[in-house]
Parts: sequence; structure tokens; C-alpha cells
Amino acid sequence: MTVLSMQNIRLSLGETPVLDDISLHLNTGEFVTLLGPSGAGKSTIFRLLTGALTQDAGRVTYDGIPLAENPQRFAFMPQRDALLPWCRVLDNLTLGLEVRGLARKAARERVLPLLDDFGLAGFEQHYPAQLSGGMRQRAALLRTVVQGQPVQLLDEPFGALDALTRTQMQTWFEERWRTARWTTLLITHDVREAVALSDRIYVLSPRPARIRAEIAVPAQRPRLGQPITTEAHALEAHLLDILLNQTGET
Repeated sequence: MTVLSMQNIRLSLGETPVLDDISLHLNTGEFVTLLGPSGAGKSTIFRLLTGALTQDAGRVTYDGIPLAENPQRFAFMPQRDALLPWCRVLDNLTLGLEVRGLARKAARERVLPLLDDFGLAGFEQHYPAQLSGGMRQRAALLRTVVQGQPVQLLDEPFGALDALTRTQMQTWFEERWRTARWTTLLITHDVREAVALSDRIYVLSPRPARIRAEIAVPAQRPRLGQPITTEAHALEAHLLDILLNQTGET
């Protein structure tokens, strides 16, 4: 079932066109990736979905209802973990729930049972500076999903990590996604990450962004931690070819 639909979206920032006739959709329980070069407008799409921007033309609906009439459907995880350095881990994890009006005790009761699965049990009284990069990202992801919103928006959540930690986090995340089936929209410019995690991939052109291709990823899960298949290599090569060939449409 389609939960999110963007139809013929156009948006400019000042005199600069950023999104040019963007149409895409997201189904319940699906993992969809926006893949494109840096500066293409991927994060602008998230700003539009979270209400920070309004499109100049086109229509965005959630469950068939205009997004403006159906707000607060998204939990957003930015590129950096954005943990408050002066707050302990537990207080960082409950912050989003408290901002939405949940009492601190109730927020902690919702967070505490999840600490073990996110690899944070025993670290709830630590400060962010005392955590590894991977642990900080797990904390940021837990803070995102615990809000209970129907759709998770993840803006390059692993981009700031070193190569080894990034691979470990991707593998860890895929394991939990397969269990929870969070409806997820991911931004990345990493072709291998897109193929490893996605059900479908939208490839964006350079700014002003257009959809150059919509590609289903047929490979069975789990994909990470397994030998890379010939089909995965071929799909990665195809995606790179689309990204590098910036003339014409696919």
C-alpha cells in the first residue's frame, strides 16, 4: 500500500531551481533510497517532507491526504548524530518523545527496553563524547525509531563513519530492519550502500534534481555479510553508469 506520494514537485530556493518535476512513492514496510550526487537536492526533499520547505508546484500526500493536512508522520535522522553533548545518553534518547509532550517517566519506559537491542545497555548514563562513532549512530537511530512515527527519514546516517564502522553499522541496521520492517526513506550517494539496503532506488540527476531512473533491487536478504553476487555487481555498475552519464534520460 502506498503511504507517501510526491507528484510533479518543483521547488526553487531564491533564484536557484532545486527540484524539477520530482515524482516518487513509498509503500508500507518498504526501504527506498534516494541516490544522487552531492548537492542534487536529496536533503531538500526531506526538508519538504518535514515541513521546513513548501514546494512551488506539485502535490505531496500521505495516505492520500495532502501532507499539510496530515503532518508529523516522519521521524528524521540527520547526517550527523546531533546528540546533545551536555545530556546523558538516556536523556538524548528520550528528548524527541518529551518534545512531543510525553512525560519523562513514560518516555524512559519506552526507551529502556530497547537499549539492549541497539547495543546501548549499560551506557545510558554516559555522555555522547564517551561513545564510539558506531554507538552514537545507534543512539541516534534509536532516538528516531522510538518516536513511533510511520516513516523513518534517514539522511546519510552512516556517511561520517570510517569504512569498517560503516560496514558494521549497515549490517547491524539491516538485521534490525528485517525484523521491524520500518517504512524507510534513505538518502545516500553510496552506490554499494543503496544496493545493499534498498527494495527500490530512485536515481536523481544533478541539481535541479529530476528522477533519472527507478530501479527495483531483486536480491534476497540478508545481503550484507554475504559474498557480493554477480547480480549486485552488475546493478552497482548500472547505477554508476547512470550517475556518471549526465546527458540524456534513462
